[in-house]
Amino acid sequence: MNNNYQVWKTAELSQKYLSGVRSAIPLATEQIEIILRIIQTTKSQVNNFLDLGCGDGILGQAILSQYPDSQGVFLDFSDAMIEAAKSKVADNYQGNSEFIIQDYGLPEWVNKVQEKAPFDVIVSGFSIHHQPDTRKQEIYQEIYQLLQPGGLFLNLEHVASPSKLIEQLFDELFVDSLYAFHQSQDTNKSREEINREHYNRPDKTANILAPLETQCDWLREIGFIHIDCFMKLFEIALFGGIKPELKVEI
Repeated sequence: MNNNYQVWKTAELSQKYLSGVRSAIPLATEQIEIILRIIQTTKSQVNNFLDLGCGDGILGQAILSQYPDSQGVFLDFSDAMIEAAKSKVADNYQGNSEFIIQDYGLPEWVNKVQEKAPFDVIVSGFSIHHQPDTRKQEIYQEIYQLLQPGGLFLNLEHVASPSKLIEQLFDELFVDSLYAFHQSQDTNKSREEINREHYNRPDKTANILAPLETQCDWLREIGFIHIDCFMKLFEIALFGGIKPELKVEI
């Protein structure tokens, strides 16, 4: 079990991520646009969804903006992240949103959402990579069981680079993006300072990155169909699949 990811329970790190990293993720707007496009194409309606490891709830909020009558469940093990998610969706969607503080690194998390299942859509953003590979596979299986037949799973994730060159390209892009964001916020941080913080960040040891292809293979083995990487930028990948519809015996 990877206990290093417990660092995300600290309010200080959570706030630092929300204020200085999440908004600087390259192509963040396009990622959400593609998520919504996939949902719109594959689902005629969305009655309910789960935002797993929701952070500040940005993915769930995007779904609610497109499907304001849907019921959303936001789950995270960090109090600070759940409070941020509540703040993000409270004004317009509080009545049809539920917030659960729970560590989905433990299998019993399923019991917390079972009464809301099955879900039409399950999304996760930059979260599952904190789990060991064996646990990742178990989580994907648990997600599969929680989906409606025809339900959609999308994982916007930090994945392993296939080489040191790709890793270097990603790190340089991310530092540039962080620097541009901080300039827009007038923080006066130099690129060298941001570069140093990026490579020495306290959450780095919490990352257990797995190759994209390997994770897609896991989804296939579980039974998902229409599996694809819908978007990839070095170590940022949006991938997922659909739980098959039930076959009707004649």
